[in-house]
Amino acid sequence: MLSRRRFLQSTTTAAGIAAVSTLAHADESTRDCNPLPAAIAKLQSLKGEAKPITIQECAERQERARQLMRANGMDAILLAPGTSLRYFTGIQWWGGERLFAMVLPLKGKPFLVFPAFEQRRAEEQIANSPQVGAEIMAWQEDESLYQKLAQGLIDLRIATGTIGIEESTHFVFTDEISHAAPRAKIVSATRVTAGCRRIKSAHEIALMRLACKATMSVYEAAFKSLQPGMTDSDIRQLVHSGYERVGFEGDVIVAIGENSGSPHGSTVLQVVREGSIILLDDGCDVEGYASDITRTFVLGKPTDKMKRVFDVVHRAQSAALAVARPGVSCESVDAAARKVIIDAGFGPDYKYFTHRVGHGMGMDVHEWPYLVRGNTTKLGPNMMFSDEPGIYIPGEFGIRLEDDMHITESGAELLTRQSFSLTDPFGTV
Repeated sequence: MLSRRRFLQSTTTAAGIAAVSTLAHADESTRDCNPLPAAIAKLQSLKGEAKPITIQECAERQERARQLMRANGMDAILLAPGTSLRYFTGIQWWGGERLFAMVLPLKGKPFLVFPAFEQRRAEEQIANSPQVGAEIMAWQEDESLYQKLAQGLIDLRIATGTIGIEESTHFVFTDEISHAAPRAKIVSATRVTAGCRRIKSAHEIALMRLACKATMSVYEAAFKSLQPGMTDSDIRQLVHSGYERVGFEGDVIVAIGENSGSPHGSTVLQVVREGSIILLDDGCDVEGYASDITRTFVLGKPTDKMKRVFDVVHRAQSAALAVARPGVSCESVDAAARKVIIDAGFGPDYKYFTHRVGHGMGMDVHEWPYLVRGNTTKLGPNMMFSDEPGIYIPGEFGIRLEDDMHITESGAELLTRQSFSLTDPFGTV
């Protein structure tokens, strides 16, 4: 699936494909003899610090899901390929027009439905999941997979029950299931899936902390490697090389100069010059868990206006962090940051701070709940969010500071140090 960030990266790359890229050309022509920039080359692998989620942890998650099913009146939930399937089972499966699904019932054994020609590959993954011993209902190409699934519900005696469908399941699958099992009540499974996933275990938080450590080290190395004349493509290549060194898959949005005046950059190519604002946003994946960090800095000397905007955004990020604690509403965190920005003259409302202050995080970069006006959901211990206020001045520049925030028992902490300044974002100069 093409993610938001992959889409932005691909469109920006397409726009700049005809541009001369000093770093890229050097890499292509002398890949085997030219060394990486020194700061990138010094990066060390962090893979040995990453401990995979265990089968036992997946099994415990399924028991928690059953508790939430009971509390929400569901007899089963159906998980199609995607993050929730991986979260509850460890099984990773790509999507497509052929349905792979697991039905996790409130009572009884789960069952899996998938194409018969994929059985060997499916059984390899099932063997490393809590689903060992689950009923398998493989379907041939000329059979109705939906009838197979409906029969599974009959066998569990829940054909007239309430079945929760995971929210990312394609509508065509949900629609066909509702026709094959017309007596079942089809509802959203989000109260169960989000109810489990938004509260992180100590292991999950440790993986996200490691992902943040990796991203910060790569960003710092890229910052130290910047040179005037580089393009957004050059900087992406620096970041990608950095992630290769630390051993994790990662991505980055790069916005330079005026392009930073739009939160996710632009398709218009720009080149780094002395005094350019440079914004890096995104993160990496560590055993399925994400980081999401933004750093904005200047190559050379920032203007007084840039420094003032940085100070306002920094104070807004700190205000959100100070307010966040268990029992506080999601919208209150957004309001705290927004007040700082509006009081500094960058209002009204969404004029210059154009987006919410943060989003939930975990296996997906963006998860529930969202730190936005109107969301009265209360924060709870071990929720994870981004804290990312920004000010965007069209035609000039934008500044966003983003760190990942853990809600503790009594307050909140950032998993990374806040940016120090536009010229020393990592406190190392």
